[in-house]
Amino acid sequence: MESKPLGGKIFTKPFKILMVFGIIGVILILKRYFLGLGSVSNLNDGYPWGMWIVYDVVTGTAIACGGYAMAMLIYIFNKGEYHPLIRSALMAGMFGYTLAGVSIYIDTGRWWNLQNIFLPGTANPNSIMFEVAVCVALYVAVMWIEFSPAFFEGKEQHKGKLKLLNKVMFFFIALGILLPTLHQSSLGSLMIIAGQKVSPLWQTNWLPLLYLITAITMGYAIVVFESLFSSIGLKRPLETSMLSKLAGVIPKLLIVYFVFRFGDLIYRGALGHIFDIDLKSFMFILENLLYIYPVVILFSAAKRKNPKYLFLSAVSMLLAGVLYRFNTYLVGFNPGNGYVYFPSFSEIMITVGIIAIEIMAYLVFVKTLPVLPQVKHAQ
Repeated sequence: MESKPLGGKIFTKPFKILMVFGIIGVILILKRYFLGLGSVSNLNDGYPWGMWIVYDVVTGTAIACGGYAMAMLIYIFNKGEYHPLIRSALMAGMFGYTLAGVSIYIDTGRWWNLQNIFLPGTANPNSIMFEVAVCVALYVAVMWIEFSPAFFEGKEQHKGKLKLLNKVMFFFIALGILLPTLHQSSLGSLMIIAGQKVSPLWQTNWLPLLYLITAITMGYAIVVFESLFSSIGLKRPLETSMLSKLAGVIPKLLIVYFVFRFGDLIYRGALGHIFDIDLKSFMFILENLLYIYPVVILFSAAKRKNPKYLFLSAVSMLLAGVLYRFNTYLVGFNPGNGYVYFPSFSEIMITVGIIAIEIMAYLVFVKTLPVLPQVKHAQ
């Protein structure tokens, strides 16, 4: 299947609505820079990582793992039949990671000191946060390089650039598989050091593995979600046949996840906390019910061929991964000393604005660049 620009009008009614949210987000970001972090957020000394870090970075990068997950499937496990899905997955991941990097500059109080992370005199290579920062920064650059052929295809004057890129692309593909493996697991490691401040329902030395497995499954889920959503929203034929086979990977990974997750709870004697009848136990049960749904549905070959079940399973998988990260970093986290946190309206609207900008960029790119595969008939 060839990828071609979708074409069509860019400034549609949905695009203009997204622009409104994007502008609101930008205005609030400017307010943050002129009046300080406290003017738009409820962050405090007990909760220095609020909604921006937990969603925009920890969760947003996991949702953006579609390109990473597909690259593993195609280039490591040699499943070349999924290659038509790689570019759109890569582009969505590219936007997600780029905006996650941008949001760090919004969240950090003294943002002008962020460059010290990368300077030899001030860098701390023993820090998990250093590893995450370097890997994410490198991965953003790698994804833009991997996606760059889309800017040159079909243009005779750029034929030489395209040829050169194709010769060296194997190196960036390999790097693009290594880097997320490192930092997605490290995002779990960050909460191990919080010790008893994190509820026993989520605190475990297996966090790096659990975060990596769920990031990969979220990557496959977002590919299914994005394909079905864009097919309906942009009036394209469905890619059900390919998506059905791809979705079959998700329940197998989740079974591995459940073995480690609940095996660990039993081993640590923490399983009883599920029945504490409080907010943490409720959120734990909800999180795992959302994980169970795609396992039950996607193990059925017949249901995997139904676009409705495919879509609902992908949504459930994504919500489960989002909730798992929010539970670990916020719901299950208690810094003590009476600190409380709930995101302010401005924090929420800045996040909504960033998401709106990401969707607008997606629409512009798919309509002007060869991104989406040209499916000739519904499957």
